[in-house]
Amino acid sequence: MKVLLVNGSPHKEGCTYTALSEVAKTLEEEGIQTEIYWVGNKPVGGCIACKACAKLGKCVFEDTVNEFVEKAKEADGFIFGSPVHYAGATGNMTGFMDRAFYSAFQAGKGDVFLYKPAATVISARRAGTTATYDQLNKYFGITQMPIISSRYWNMVHGATPDDVRKDEEGMQIMRILGRNMAYYLKCIEAGKEKGIELPKQEEIHFTNFIR
Repeated sequence: MKVLLVNGSPHKEGCTYTALSEVAKTLEEEGIQTEIYWVGNKPVGGCIACKACAKLGKCVFEDTVNEFVEKAKEADGFIFGSPVHYAGATGNMTGFMDRAFYSAFQAGKGDVFLYKPAATVISARRAGTTATYDQLNKYFGITQMPIISSRYWNMVHGATPDDVRKDEEGMQIMRILGRNMAYYLKCIEAGKEKGIELPKQEEIHFTNFIR
């Protein structure tokens, strides 16, 4: 079993990485393989709704998004981390998430994320954490992904990695999150061994409010 942890910070080994590393360490202790994937600090454009992904089988823009989606196929669970920029996720992380989730769905690869557990980790110096937490969790709610929680909202505080490591409650939240994710993955594995099948999928109907 493997969990893919996504670092949406422009700093490869900053505060968000520090939080994700604590989750990864706990997952490894629970026998779960991990990989921290850095979105990077080169500009990641947002989705332009061209729907070329439905024909190409991937996003029309060749960048980190397509690389991630390929890795996601082999992952059993996900942790998406972002620092707070103006009370929301980073611009790169927002564009990355929009295109990764949309292109995977349009390309008919919904099982890339379908029923795989996911969680959000937020890092901030002071505020904006809950708004960012709500923002990123919406990607999971629309993709039938079980959302894994901890004993508090998954966030750490600090302006530097050393600050984050001193956030005792925040780091404990990361460890609990790791154990909860490991527990859920093991439950899924046990269910498969017992022959429990995934829920039946219905044909999707799209409607709007214009009649």
